[in-house]
This record gives sequence, structure tokens and C-alpha cells, in this order.
Amino acid sequence: MPLGSIFGKKKQAHAPLVDNPPPNMSAPPSTPATDSQRTNGAAGGQTQGPGKEVTAPRHTLKFHCQQAHGSPTGIISGFTNVRELYQKIAQCYDISPSEILFCTLNTHKIDMTRLLGGQIGLEDFIFAHIRGQPKELDVTKSEDALGLTITDNGAGYAFIKRIKEGSIMDKTPFIAVGDHIEKINEKSLIGCRHFEVAKMLKEIPKGSTFTIRTVAPMQSGFSNIGPNTGNKKSGSVGTGKQTLRLRSTGPATVQEDDGVVGVATDKINNLLESFMGINDEELAQTIWELGENLNNPHNFAEAIDESDLGAFGFTDDFKFDLWGAISDAKSGRLVKAQEFNEQF
Repeated sequence: MPLGSIFGKKKQAHAPLVDNPPPNMSAPPSTPATDSQRTNGAAGGQTQGPGKEVTAPRHTLKFHCQQAHGSPTGIISGFTNVRELYQKIAQCYDISPSEILFCTLNTHKIDMTRLLGGQIGLEDFIFAHIRGQPKELDVTKSEDALGLTITDNGAGYAFIKRIKEGSIMDKTPFIAVGDHIEKINEKSLIGCRHFEVAKMLKEIPKGSTFTIRTVAPMQSGFSNIGPNTGNKKSGSVGTGKQTLRLRSTGPATVQEDDGVVGVATDKINNLLESFMGINDEELAQTIWELGENLNNPHNFAEAIDESDLGAFGFTDDFKFDLWGAISDAKSGRLVKAQEFNEQF
């Protein structure tokens, strides 16, 4: 189900200081490997709402990037969704877009709290995690739940976001956070959304043994370097700064985040993880937008059913929980969402 990707505008991007940026493998950081900014930027021109979202002008979106395992610094621009972003990074480094598993913001580490998801800060530094070693293992589903939370990169790869401590998968050697789930038994999962992979794992009968093939992100010797103690920009998303939002239809837009949206989508996303065993910032953002201007749970439930989200089959109780998160966020009662329990 196409739910669009998120991001927005920028006049001029300057390379931010990042958490422990990896040393370049063949060129100094100030020397771009390739510059893709000559392509058209996000289409734009009109204001959407009173100071909240402004369409991004052409030729102005420029972001710095590196391959997470080490590379020269590149400059990319001209993308309006996640797939196009991966294509630009691939062009920058002369690799196939299929080599990119996922991206993190402001850190080269496999840090699931820094995943590039629904939006990106205008000064964020992008690190692309590249396909590494494949692994194939037999796993016996001795309990009802495997203990995984699945997310995807928005471009056809589902991967492991969390592993529950003490779970089956936590006790399975060589399976790790960040691994792309490429195949279950003989079925390829390339191109599947995270909820499809989660459903397949959940439907594996208890007591049966299945074969899982995963692909780990490429890593290098500096992956264990400690954090830089010097001053650095936060670059984090959802801090009240401008963020770039990509959409599947229409132009990319710049969005001012006053904190409410970030806290609301955090809570909604945790509810999604608890209900479906998936992580999807983009889906959480879509749910927030659906209920942001509604006044009661009945209208919200109807809006869910009449939209593309009706295909998820949310229960009435779950819709009410989602509405509670939206209502609490709008009234200022919502605090940052807490941990969840994996369901498969």
C-alpha cells in the first residue's frame, strides 16, 4: 500500500558536525565523491497552511552523505521520496540502489533510534548502510512469538529493528538488529513491506522449524569507535526545527515541527509496534494527519475505514487507542511514548 515517504526544503545545506563520523577511505571529507545536485530539486512553489509547510523550491535541496562503513563525503539532491533518495546515493557512489539496506541520520552506527524514516532535518547528515554478508539459519519456533520488530527502508527491504531480550531470536546466533530479512524458507521477501514479513513470521506454526536468510549491513574497523566528546550539532528530527518531508504524490514540503507531531507519531508508532510488530514512522504520520483535525473517535474510526488504512483491519479498540494518542497530543497531555511489547 503506497503511503508515501516524507521530507521537505532547504536553501543551502552545510555539512553538520556528526556523531563520530567515520574517516574517509579515499578522499578528505571536504571533497565530494560525486555531486548529484544538478538534477531538479523537489517541485514546489506554494505555501500549504499558515507557516507550517512550504513547498520546497527547485535546485536547493542538498544533503551530505557517506557510506556507513567508510567513503568520501558526497552531496545529493533532487529527490522527492525514499526510492529517489537511494537512487541519488547510488549514483553518487556508482553502486546499485539495491545495495543500500537503510540509512541513518548523523551516525554511521547501526542505531535504530537514528533511522531515516518519514522525515529528515534540513541539516542532517545521511549515512547509507550497504549490503554485507548473507546468513542462512534454521530456527525452531518453540514459542508463540519470535521476539522481532520489523521495519522497512521504504524501497523494498524489510529488516530487523528490535530483538526482544530473552526471545527465540535473541538466543539465535548471528541474527542481529539491522539485518535485512531476504528469504523465509524458499520465499524471497525482496519487495515486501514490513507488515507482510511480520505476518508471515507470525503465521509460522509453533513447534515448526523454518529457514531464514538475512543480509547484514557492511561494517568496518571503526564501527566500535567511541563517541566524540567535542561540541556537535544535534541534527535530530522532531526538535522543533524545520524538516524535509517527502510524499508519494505531490511536491516535497518543509515542515515546522513544534514538538506535538513528533511526540504524537512516537506514541502512535509504539502502538503500531505493539499491535502489529512493525515500526513505520510514515504510517504513524499518516494516522496523525488523518485525525489531527477531527473532533471525536467516531469520526476518526470512520476516516480510518474509508481510507487506504482500512486494509490493515485495525480493531475498534485499537482505533480508540490511536485516537487517545492523537487527542492527548493535541491537548498537551502526551509524554514521550514508552517501550512496547513485540507480538511475533
